[in-house]
Order: sequence, then C-alpha cells, then structure tokens
Amino acid sequence: MTRVKSLIGQNFIEYASYVIVDRAIPDVRDGLKPVQRRILATLFRMEDGKFHKVANVIGDTMKLHPHGDASIGDALVVLANKDYFIKRQGNFGNIITGHPAAAPRYIECRLTDLAKETLFRKALTEFRPSYDGRNEEPVVLPSKLPVLLMLGAEGIAVGMATRILPHNLPELLETQIKILKNEPIEIHPDFPTGGIADLSEYDDGRGKVKVRARIERKDEKTVVIREIPFSTTTEGLTASMENAAQKGKIKIGSIDDFTTDRVEIEIGLPRGVYADEVIPQLYAHTDCEVSITSNMVMIKDRRPVEMGVSEVLCYLTDRLRDLISSELEFELGQLENRKHWLDLERIFIENRIYKRIEDATTAEQVVSEVRTGLEPHLGELDRKVSDEDIDSLLKIPIRRISQYDIEKNRQEIAATLKAIKQFRGKLRRLTQTTIKYLEHLLKTYGERYPRRTEISAFETVDVRAVARQNIKLAYDPETGFFGSEVKGSKYQFTVSEYDRILLISRDGSFRIIAPEDKVLIPDKLIHAEVFDQSEGARFTVVYRDKTKIAWGKKVHIKAFIRDREYELVKGKEGRVDYLIHGDSQDIIHVEFVPMKRQRVHSGSFDLSVLEFIGVAARGRRLAPKPVAKVKRIKSDSNGGDHSNDDNGSNGGGKQPPKDADDQPLPFDE
Repeated sequence: MTRVKSLIGQNFIEYASYVIVDRAIPDVRDGLKPVQRRILATLFRMEDGKFHKVANVIGDTMKLHPHGDASIGDALVVLANKDYFIKRQGNFGNIITGHPAAAPRYIECRLTDLAKETLFRKALTEFRPSYDGRNEEPVVLPSKLPVLLMLGAEGIAVGMATRILPHNLPELLETQIKILKNEPIEIHPDFPTGGIADLSEYDDGRGKVKVRARIERKDEKTVVIREIPFSTTTEGLTASMENAAQKGKIKIGSIDDFTTDRVEIEIGLPRGVYADEVIPQLYAHTDCEVSITSNMVMIKDRRPVEMGVSEVLCYLTDRLRDLISSELEFELGQLENRKHWLDLERIFIENRIYKRIEDATTAEQVVSEVRTGLEPHLGELDRKVSDEDIDSLLKIPIRRISQYDIEKNRQEIAATLKAIKQFRGKLRRLTQTTIKYLEHLLKTYGERYPRRTEISAFETVDVRAVARQNIKLAYDPETGFFGSEVKGSKYQFTVSEYDRILLISRDGSFRIIAPEDKVLIPDKLIHAEVFDQSEGARFTVVYRDKTKIAWGKKVHIKAFIRDREYELVKGKEGRVDYLIHGDSQDIIHVEFVPMKRQRVHSGSFDLSVLEFIGVAARGRRLAPKPVAKVKRIKSDSNGGDHSNDDNGSNGGGKQPPKDADDQPLPFDE
C-alpha cells in the first residue's frame, strides 16, 4: 500500500508539472503556450506565400502536438482572431457575437508579415525532438515582440491559473523604448472589443480592471450599445439584459441586435422610462459593466512565477537586446566567413594553386599540394585554413575558374568589409541599435493597431441607488402575514429588492428581512419600516415583563443577521407598551396593581434620563411595584416622537407610524 501511494504521488506530481509547464501556462520568453508555438512553427515550415487549409495545418501540427485535432483547431482560431500572427480567409467566427468558426476544411490561413519578421530565426532557435522522436520542434521562438502582453493569456493548470490581459502593441513598443532610455514607464491593457476601462485598481497587473460597454443615448426613449466589455459577447450581453428585465431590475421595451463586424444593440424603452434612468441600471444589473481580475502567472526557467507587467516588459526588453546581439553576431560571423572565402578563392585561382593537384595521385597528396600552395599567402587571410576550406576549394568548377573576375572579387570583398564594419558598429551601440529596431517596428506596423479601449476613471454604480421601487409589501392583521403577496391594509410599502425591512412584534421580538412573498409574524406587528442599513434605527422602549414590572430603555439597532429573530423584551411573556422612535424626552405615568394597605397608587418616570444601551439589555426599572396601566405624556420638545398602539400604521411610508391616540397597548388583551 505504501508503494502504491508513493507511485500515485510521484505520477501526480509529474502530471501536474506537465500540465503547468507544457500545456496551460505560457512561457514568458515568447508568450506562447506549447500548442500555439507548435501551430506557428508548422505554419512557418509550410510557408510558401499562399493560404493553407486549416485542416492541413492541424494535421501537420499533430506531428508535434500529442493531443487531439480539436484542441489544435480551437487554439488556431483563437490565435488567428488576435489579428497579429495569422492572416485569415473564411469564417473564423466572431469574438463580438460569440459565433463559432466554420469547420477547418472550409477556412484557410497563413502567417502575417509581422510574424515572419519578428518570430522566427532558425539559426537562433533551440530545437528538441517531438513527442514521438520523428520530428523537431522549437523549445521557444526567438520572438522580438512582447507577445505575452500583446496577446494576453488564460489558462487553468493543476493548483494554479493565469489570466494576463492584452495590451496595445504600439504602446508596448514605445514603453520598451522608454525602458532602454531609462525613462519612467506606465502601461495599460487594451481590449479587442473596445469599451471603457477603469484602471485605478490594475496595480501593474496584480489587481483588477472594471470595463464598461460604450452606451450612447440616441434619444430619450432609445439607447444604443456600440462597444462591449472584454470577455463578453453580444449574445451574452443581450441575455443578461433580458434576465434583468424578467427580474424587474430594469424596464425595457425591446432589444434589437444589429451587430455585424461592429456592435450595435438598440434598446427601446417603454412608457414612463427614459434613457438617463436606464443607462445606470444597465451598468448596475447587466454585463454592460464587468470586473476582470488579472493574475500574472507564467513560466520562467521551467518554473511558474508571478510577475508584474512592468517587470515582464523589462525582462522582455533585455531579452530583445540579447536577441539582437545574437543576431548581429551571427550575421557578423557569416560576413567574416564570406570575407575569408573570397580571400581564399582569390588566392587559390589568382596564384594557380589548382595546377599543383594535376600530378597528385591520392586524395592526401591533393590536400597536401593545396596546403603547400597556400602557405606563402597565409598572411593575407584572417584565420587559419581548415580542412573544410580546402574541400570547398577543390569543389570549385573549372568553368568558374576559367571565368573568374578578379575585379568583381575585389568589389565583393570591399562590400563585405563595409558590412562587417557596420555590424561591429551596431554591436558597439547595441542599446541604440535596439531602439532603432523598435522604431522601425513602430513605423511599419504601428498604424495597424490603434488603441481600442478608452481609459477613464468611473465609479461603480450603486445598485441600491438605481434599483427600481417595484415590490409592494403589506401586513394583514387577521392572518398575521407580511409580504408582497399579502393583501393587507396596514404597513404598506413600495420597496426595491435591495431594501431591508425592520419588523417589530408586540412581544418585543424583531427581525430584519429582505422583501419576501409571505412571512408569518409570530405576534401582532406593531412597527414596520424600511431599515436604513447605514444609520440603523433608534428607539425608546417601554415594556412590562411577565411579572408586570415596567422597564424602559433606549436602543440603537444597527448590526444584524438577516432573518434572525432578536428580542427587545427580556422574557417571552412580556409585552411592549410603547415603542417610540428616536430619543424620547416624554414622561411615563404608571398606575400600580391594587394591593391591600397600599398608600402610593401611581408614579412617573422621565424618559430623558435613559441612556442608549445594548438591544439585549433589560433596561432601567420604571417603578418599584407591578404596574397595571402605563400612560405616555408627551413633552413639548418631543412632538415628533411617536408611540405605538393597536391601531398604529405607517401609512405606506418609510417613517414609523403616527399614533391615533395616546392609549397604551393593553397588556392583558
């Protein structure tokens, strides 16, 4: 059993590592997942200037990719719709509407000129055997572009995920130039679907971005959506609006989707609803505003790492500088080889060294004669003569020797020397060379990729502020039910789904609920109001417990758990005599329960001396004896306070009800 557990654990670790490194997470160097790299490598190998059937590309890519054709086809379509590296012909779907691509046998593709110029250089590419050993595939492409930030990426691996937002290519190149010039940088994402983005919480790729649709007010009864947020489609956006309308969150008359290659969703409004009112509701209740979290996880040195956007761009700029250096050194080596060969060829032909091999009878003698003939002229060469050089000299055709042009040779040597000098100068000024290359890319390709997303700070719409007041609540004293499906005459409200209702019963129990269809109140409802969740509610409470002892307290109801029952009265058999909204300054007059030889029959208590205490606290005793009757005497300064009685009702407003009279709630009713 121990061995089985160990084997399973080891295999799972290997599987997890494979999924993370070789499937789901892109490499920071070329910004590609393995399947994308294999697709581009296959397209480069197939490149002949013509379009290729996507089905053929998929078939050839399967020689490198150890998974099914569907995964390759889907990845190719997604990569092609980025509009950077693959030129499309046919129906590749629509990222705006969400419509899928046609079958691979009906669509065609080829590499763009941007891809051919910036992604490939065989001499600088490291290759490894494919999964079956029959072919070779690139370990990483020598990309001169910050592909990871251009394309963005999404992937889910074992125990981790990545979401890198796409950025604007010209802005990335301009930022790389600033990095090379040691200037401060700032880079923002740019989405292919446009929209308006608030980047205040982007935090260099470690935070989130709020993206809104671009909504225009065509007239007071019509609004039009011109651009949609990234990660949504017009179909999904329309569905979210229909769903919000069904739930009563927004009120719309019609939705007409005229989208083609550009978004155009026209929303008609019904009677009594206007554009200025609906636009904030669309942002609050539909996918017209979404929040996108960025999670910058990538592969670096065969390990997953998390880096910020600026850090990634600095790393890729250093890598670009190294790539250009390697490319220049390779080209310089080729030129030096060319110069060496031109000198060697000139010496071999001009000095008739080839004549020395006429009397040689063996291959060794031939090589020896050539070496002997070259020895007097070795000072004219930049390096030693190798066996490969002699082999190349012996392969020169007789026709070439007979038609050899010494003047042309000298011109070629001069041109080669000039090119060598230029390349050495570029290597000495490597940073400036890199800047010029980036400026070349900007000039050549920058106009093709304008910024699509507008950057603007905006506040998230408060859903409570724009919620429709469309839920009617009422209380039926006969049945004891309260809710939107109750036909009652008391405590009538019109609220939104985000409002909370405070309900207080005669036994002192209270709860705070969301608008519901029907809820049973266990004892008679004596107070109901729309609860202000920011300010809470303040009350002065006068009640008698089961022994008829009178108590008073002032409470501030604020923190609560929805639908949980709380108690204002200590003891289940007590009753509230007066529930006065706010900080009451009234006088409470009490009449004691008659007893033998009783001298004092009544007393008074000033409520102004009470202080605010916890909701669950008993409060302050108002009289030393059991109380038969309680009467409230209003002070002149507290005319705005209200007491509750059997007939109390708030008349449908959001404030507590006014009393019909000053009679107490009968304790023994």
